[in-house]
Formats: sequence, C-alpha cells, structure tokens
Amino acid sequence: MSTLWLVATPIGNLGDLQPRAIEVLAAVDLVCCEDTRRTGQLLRHAGIRANRLAVCNEHTEYELIGELLDLLAAGSSVAVVSDAGSPGISDPGGRLVAAAVDAGHQVSAVPGPSAATMAVTISGLPSGRHVFEGFLPRKGRERAERIAELVDEPRTAVLYEAPHRLQRTLDDLRDACGPDRGVVVSRELTKLHEETVRGTLGAIAVGEPRGEYVLVLAGATAEVVASDAEAV
Repeated sequence: MSTLWLVATPIGNLGDLQPRAIEVLAAVDLVCCEDTRRTGQLLRHAGIRANRLAVCNEHTEYELIGELLDLLAAGSSVAVVSDAGSPGISDPGGRLVAAAVDAGHQVSAVPGPSAATMAVTISGLPSGRHVFEGFLPRKGRERAERIAELVDEPRTAVLYEAPHRLQRTLDDLRDACGPDRGVVVSRELTKLHEETVRGTLGAIAVGEPRGEYVLVLAGATAEVVASDAEAV
C-alpha cells in the first residue's frame, strides 16, 4: 500500500539510525529532505542508494504537494526526513502530511531520535506532563505573548534555540519568569561534545554558545500562579 512515511533521523550520533528507517528509506520512490547533501551523506552511511531526493523546506514544501499526491495515487511511497530528529516537529513535513491525509492516503512514521524528548528526560525536571514550545518567534508582539504564556505555565516547557539567540532568550525568560525559575540547557545531544547545564534563569552559565540548544524550563509553582492571579 502506498504510504507517506515520516522517518526520524539521528540528531547527532549516526548509530541512532534505526534498522526499520533504513528499510523504509531504501524502499520508497522519493525522499523529501531539507538538504540533499546532508541526507545524501546519511544514506551513503547506511548503504542506501535512494531512488530520488527532493528538497523540502519552508520555501519548497508547498510546491511538492502535487507531486506527492500523484506518486501516492500511483501506488508509490514517499519518505520525509529532516536534517535531524522527527520531521514535522519544528521542521518541514506538516503540510505534506495534511495534504496526504485530506486526500485519503496512508500516513505512518518510523519513530526515533528526538532532541526534545531526550532533553526533558535527562533534565531532572518533572516530565510526566510537559509542553513543547519549539522555537520562539524572533521578535515583536508574538514573541512577547509566547513568553508571557510561560510565566504561569505549570508544566515543564521545552524550547529550541539557535546559538546566536540563546543568551537573549535566557534573558527574556528571566525577565518574564523571574531569576529563580529552574532551567536546564542541553547542547549537541548525542554528539561528542554533548553538554547539559542546570541552574536558574538568574544564575545559569552556558559559556560560549556553540551548536543547537534545547532549553527545558521548570513549570511555574502554585505560589507563583496564585500571586499572579491576585495581582490581576
């Protein structure tokens, strides 16, 4: 049966590529990826000779929908991968999934590496209930509103951030949530220089930012939520 596959790829360590992911990527008629060079290297590492690669990013994803639906309708299968982790989570793929579902085609996934899941599980913060925020807006009212929502959020929150914006995001979270809110910052997960730093927004020291970061922010305490509610 033709299927649109969402295939998770390693977030750093190539040894995390699952056997079933290799089987699917070798069998599909088209692999949609963010960077053909990077995905090509991954496929060669796994001994896969892909039938065809197509660039799927924020600029090209919509343009691929027609071809995707034609392939699925003809009985072919297609895989979507991101540069690292699970496609469709802060990465391209969501539009293709929605189009395939709307057209009545089968959609499935090969689950696997996820920076967000890894970071929250090693953080030491409550993980039974957590919220994934992904990348915050870079500026403006939307950014301010998203940060304001975290002030009273009782669940542990997981955010992604680029190295050149890391300190600004930590500063903005400190100004909004207060210096005593707990935070865990992880970088280069599964890679040689993997590092996790724990502390508070007012005191955490992350050093010179390098690599991609995951921030795990402690939820608001009941006391903080109550005091904010009284102030309204």
